[in-house]
Amino acid sequence: MIRIKEIAFTGYPVTDIARARAFYEGVLHLVSTVRYEHDGRHWIEYDVGPATLAISNMAAEKWKPSADGPSLAFEVEDFDASVQALRAAQIRFALEPMDSGVCRMAIVLDPDGNSLAIHQRKAT
Repeated sequence: MIRIKEIAFTGYPVTDIARARAFYEGVLHLVSTVRYEHDGRHWIEYDVGPATLAISNMAAEKWKPSADGPSLAFEVEDFDASVQALRAAQIRFALEPMDSGVCRMAIVLDPDGNSLAIHQRKAT
């Protein structure tokens, strides 16, 4: 029997490391915790709470960015301020901010078109 303990990391393929880092570090203010580079191929990790997000161009020939792939959701402290900051940075929205009744969320696209959600649970 397989017993899963936790999600080790979520990985997103990117094509331009400098552009991706400008988005993830400059716009989202994530701090890189692991950086690996070999022959122009990069693996960069960001610890977010108990989880890890990785961006990479390690398998660029087979692992392609896509808005149709998995989507990571970041829980934000201030939804309205986050939306405002993303708009100010001219980040593309795939799903405009919405209220589901139990949460508020929006989906944005990173520079490669990978989808990321910003999310805020409503107080219970």
